[in-house]
Amino acid sequence: MNPDTIFLSDPDITLNELAAIEDVLRTPRLSQGPVVELFENSFAQYLGRNYGVAVPSATLGLWLALRAYGIGAGDEVIVSPLAWHQIAHAVTLAGAKPVLADIDYWTVTLSPVKAEEKITPRTRAILAGNNNGHPAHWGPLRDLAAKHGLLLLEDSSEAIGSRYQDKLVGTFGDCAFFDFSQPGPLTCGEGGMIVTDDMDIARRLRYLRNRKPEDRFAAPVTAHPPIQACMSELTAALGYSQLEQLGQILLKRKKVEKFYLDHIMTFEGIKPPYIAPEVDEVHWFVYLVHLGTRFSKSSRDAILSDLKQHAVEAAPYCQPLHLQYHYQQQYGYKKTDFLVAEKIADRAIALPFHAHLEEDEVGFIVETAKDASVNVGAGSAIYL
Repeated sequence: MNPDTIFLSDPDITLNELAAIEDVLRTPRLSQGPVVELFENSFAQYLGRNYGVAVPSATLGLWLALRAYGIGAGDEVIVSPLAWHQIAHAVTLAGAKPVLADIDYWTVTLSPVKAEEKITPRTRAILAGNNNGHPAHWGPLRDLAAKHGLLLLEDSSEAIGSRYQDKLVGTFGDCAFFDFSQPGPLTCGEGGMIVTDDMDIARRLRYLRNRKPEDRFAAPVTAHPPIQACMSELTAALGYSQLEQLGQILLKRKKVEKFYLDHIMTFEGIKPPYIAPEVDEVHWFVYLVHLGTRFSKSSRDAILSDLKQHAVEAAPYCQPLHLQYHYQQQYGYKKTDFLVAEKIADRAIALPFHAHLEEDEVGFIVETAKDASVNVGAGSAIYL
């Protein structure tokens, strides 16, 4: 690996995190224990929710929640075809059918209008996400769920700290799911959190996640056997330490966001990032640029290749679910089924975004991306 590489993400690890890990290593317990419980309670308190349940990933969190709600074979869950962490895979793992509905072009989140068109008598839930940190249309989505008697599940795997109508993301779904893998601001290697206000669901989630050590040799396996889906004390220590410093981490990322905006806006024809009127604050997951319609998917890939040659780690955002083999073979989805999602995915580039980026590095990234766009013959058609 090139030592001069500008990475897509770089966790904000300080001496506090190192001390927290050392403290756990000096105890006789590394598996799930009191530090996990502390992290769960603190995370729920941060959001103003009643319960937090720590899990290995948001995907497993959604799968456990679907089991807790009794959603499985024969049921349908409406989901977006576009997301970075594709926790919608959990719908298939639970035995239910993921019914895809297209996204809103500006927010890149699930369209409530398109979602309603997909509701059938078998629909049990709507799964909407705060894509790239921008909150979904939670007001209309909540009204839609209430109108049809559906669960509203919130995928916040790409969002923490953003606000919709003065409320933090993670507070709108009956359950919400966070993921702590890279490139998010709160990063502890791997891990996730389910939050809910429903005591019965929290109890079911904890039972399904794992059995207590004292119960492992007691009762026989029931109709709903639990699995081993715990978070370790080490992961929780890292997560709790990062949660305590989350405000500072987000402020640093805001500074980097301003670097990007200042440099990108020096080019003609650039549009500022879209933020919906009802959204109070957005903390981006990655720094996303959208290429104009004169670009093709192949020209997007050529820009990514050029960035790589200049030691800049960037990535497409991202492969829609309906273009992935499993969803095409299992459910018959095909290209052109969701044109808005395809248009975004073909022309979106995730640029490096983390608290350690300096202004000169951001300037180099932007200049390189700009030169690459000219090289593929598309001129200055980049916008945020």
